[in-house]
Amino acid sequence: MTYDIVILTDKRYLNDSKSDNYKHNVYFEDFLVQEALNKLGLNTLRLAWDDATFDWSSTTAVLFRTTWDYFDRFAEFSKWLEKISRVTTLFNSEKLIRWNIDKHYLLDLKKHGVHIAETHFIEKGSHMSLIDIHKSLGWQETVLKPCISGAARHTYKLNMDNLNNYENIYSELISEESMMLQPFQHHIVAQGEVSMMVFNGQFTHAVLKKAKAGDFRVQDDFGGSVHCYEPTNDEILFAENTIKACPQLPIYARVDIFTDNDGNTALSELELIEPELWFRRYPDSANKLASGIQQQLKNL
Repeated sequence: MTYDIVILTDKRYLNDSKSDNYKHNVYFEDFLVQEALNKLGLNTLRLAWDDATFDWSSTTAVLFRTTWDYFDRFAEFSKWLEKISRVTTLFNSEKLIRWNIDKHYLLDLKKHGVHIAETHFIEKGSHMSLIDIHKSLGWQETVLKPCISGAARHTYKLNMDNLNNYENIYSELISEESMMLQPFQHHIVAQGEVSMMVFNGQFTHAVLKKAKAGDFRVQDDFGGSVHCYEPTNDEILFAENTIKACPQLPIYARVDIFTDNDGNTALSELELIEPELWFRRYPDSANKLASGIQQQLKNL
């Protein structure tokens, strides 16, 4: 059997759950996308990305949606990605995925005029200690995280009083992967972070994510809350201009923005691989994504 498009997840989320709201939300959001594609007459299948029994040449395209274990299995994922890109079309493309996987992409966006959070990259194999790095930068309070990561994996809030507690784990991490250090952004705690969804280059909807009391991580994995949000025209323009600065136009994107310590709108992250897109709060946006995919398939 052949398919127009396969919607990718990871095997933890293949089935719905009546007892686990998190798993249900994942399943339901993918369902909304699949339903929207089916309504357009497209033949679809939802599948775990690492399904070894599936012939990837039997589908015209694949849509990365909830492949939320890729960063924990990156070497395996990278080989798989190279393999399937030879036999089918990827949304978003392999070029965009590989560019976006590594947070060094922030430097490319900065060169194209996108205001990003102040960031210091620490390359794999560096022998500088955390305390030496902080002293050289003059930063007192920071956030440390890997350049390839997700779901706040190995994300730590640091200050001059607790650096010694993290030197060992940092030493282990930097021997295996590049890291990034950013000044702690106080406005995120007070105001939250805005996620702007952009499909086919145009803004569709937004949500405001807030950390729970006493935390700095806005992800709902860590108790963060999500709220409906009406962005300003300037925020919409910021998001759409960020997409224009990408190496290619992505079919979907999530642009995370916040107010930095200087009071300016800044890019926190640009998600082009498997971002949560909040279809359950804005169901019609799934139809907008599906229409864009249909047009892309016609152009193949």
